[in-house]
Amino acid sequence: MKKNLSGIVVVAFIGLLILWSSVYAEQYELSQTDVTEPQSISSVDVSLFGVKLGDPENKAVDSLVNEQISGIRAEQEATFIFLLDQRKPTGPMAGVRIQDGKVDLLFINNRFAFKTRGVFRHVLNSESPEEIRKLLGKEEYGDENVMGAILAYDKQGFQVNYLGKDVNIEFAQPH
Repeated sequence: MKKNLSGIVVVAFIGLLILWSSVYAEQYELSQTDVTEPQSISSVDVSLFGVKLGDPENKAVDSLVNEQISGIRAEQEATFIFLLDQRKPTGPMAGVRIQDGKVDLLFINNRFAFKTRGVFRHVLNSESPEEIRKLLGKEEYGDENVMGAILAYDKQGFQVNYLGKDVNIEFAQPH
């Protein structure tokens, strides 16, 4: 009887560990985490200085505008909070969009490459759409022309816009 009970407890514990790891995927903080497996990234696990998709507006404002982030100046304009590099504030390098009181979009671009880690640093510094495909894998759909390329990874919840020297990555809810 004791052997059966201990076996059941072990099996239940292993089951809980598997369930816990699938429900609570590892977070990917754009400015800190060095993720090298792009297939494991989902936009719902991505954060920008602690702000994730679905977070309430007040958390985004507190984390990005009210909190001092070294080397970054934050500006709130309409539904966006833009993050600018204090050294060269030529335009936003990252930010969030707020709709209906919640964060519904995170974005970064090549001006943010020096702050990000992992695979997205390489994507932001890519020289061609082919280089991006080598890093992230084949996109679900996209459009490529003489002006640039859009590479959509909707199941993972992000899209890469390649416009020559300008590379933007947008994170939204996966479809």
